[in-house]
Amino acid sequence: MNKPAKQPPITNADDAARAIANLNTIMDRLVDTVERETARVRVGRLRDALEKDETKVELARAYAAETERVGAAKDLIAKNLPDVLDRLRKRHDAFRALLQTNLTVLATAHAVSEGIVRGVSSEMARKQAPSTYGATGRANVPSSKTSQPLAFSKSL
Repeated sequence: MNKPAKQPPITNADDAARAIANLNTIMDRLVDTVERETARVRVGRLRDALEKDETKVELARAYAAETERVGAAKDLIAKNLPDVLDRLRKRHDAFRALLQTNLTVLATAHAVSEGIVRGVSSEMARKQAPSTYGATGRANVPSSKTSQPLAFSKSL
């Protein structure tokens, strides 16, 4: 994975405009990548969602580096390009909402898959335990210690 090239600090309005344009370009690509990932996870296409993972990491690194660079020059930008800074803040807020949706979808997929694995494990343990009755006449509940380990392949 490549680290983004270290950019020189922003020293004037032209540098600021170029940095913001670069940040917007990175954001466009990152938004597209996150939207595609979210859509694929929602419909259960996890393998397809993972295919863009490295791209997302690279773009996130570039985004963080450029955001830090722009943030370091926020006083200069606010003075020379206040309307551009305001649009960038609004866009950043929208991007944050998109990321929150993405994280919610990923967490839901994780919870669902964990529930499926736990359900399969419980069913396997139930089927392997002997069906007996206790002294009270009720069926004995199998101990969690009697269950066999569950192994599965991560490759889909």
